[in-house]
Amino acid sequence: MRVETGVMAPSIQALAEQTRRIEEAGYDSVVAPEAGHDPFLPMMIMAEHSQRLRFGTAVAIAFPRSPFVTAQIAWDLQRYSGGRFMLGLGTQVKGHNERRYSTSWPSPPGPRMREYILCLKAIFKTFQTNARPDYTGKHYQFTLISPFFNPGPNQTAEVPVYISAVNRYNCRLVGELCDGIRMHGFNTMKYTNEVIIPEIKAGAEKAGRKFSDIDIVGGGFVVTGANEEEVEKAKAPARQQIAFYASTRAYFPVLEVHGWQDVGQQLFRLSMEGKWGEMSAMISDEMLEAIAVVGTYDKLVPKLKERYAGVLTTLDFGLGTRGGTGEWERVTDIVQAMKKA
Repeated sequence: MRVETGVMAPSIQALAEQTRRIEEAGYDSVVAPEAGHDPFLPMMIMAEHSQRLRFGTAVAIAFPRSPFVTAQIAWDLQRYSGGRFMLGLGTQVKGHNERRYSTSWPSPPGPRMREYILCLKAIFKTFQTNARPDYTGKHYQFTLISPFFNPGPNQTAEVPVYISAVNRYNCRLVGELCDGIRMHGFNTMKYTNEVIIPEIKAGAEKAGRKFSDIDIVGGGFVVTGANEEEVEKAKAPARQQIAFYASTRAYFPVLEVHGWQDVGQQLFRLSMEGKWGEMSAMISDEMLEAIAVVGTYDKLVPKLKERYAGVLTTLDFGLGTRGGTGEWERVTDIVQAMKKA
């Protein structure tokens, strides 16, 4: 099992230092989210301050960026890093696209993401082979380029495309067109095994692809500490964050598999009323244990292996990537142990 972590840093200097330490700890890859900051900006720093780490966006919001804009920066990052860049994309929800990004929402996001990826692949093909641009879809097209605007072929591998996926359509899309899935942290093994994996396999079969060629990236929440008292303290912020996600209707399918849809509806109403402080109390111990791995440091590796070995090909595990020397030693031990899973 490969091991990955995410990173957000307050400065370029801090990002460079964290990237070096992540590589030294034995991680296989590192990603940056689009959460208050552009996800592509850290990529060149990660490339410059690592030698073997793969790195990527987890995830960049697709629709506010045209396929060609995304293709250009992805192609350059792949070239400059010697083939270590991974392009991770997501749709976000309608409200954020329209009201935060000023981006139109003309149709359901799944089919539009499918077009987006097909257009990206057509652009990459033209960059690599100088093939005539000939992609035309309902929402995106790529039918014009001149040598002046073509960056030319990469000597390294083509850009791998990952998407975040929760609903069935997008999971099938992973199997059909993508190199990997970046599962959301708000997830359970029941939903993964009953919905996500079967839909990816169905998409792969439809496209004549091997399921084993698709990178299954996931991991979710970790609630831990040196002793039981610290674990108990760590539960409160985890419940709060889980409650936030559970109040978002896009994630209701995860709740429905467990019969928790009423909790989601109640959390949604509370969020609309701005009663954020009341929401965490609705996350029961059962829900917390299903969504998060809970245990002291010494029990963490067995619990992570029990839950994820044989399902994930890449574990998203972030403990200690912003901590002090002691935490870095601890995370190094955990990463090395998980890579043997």
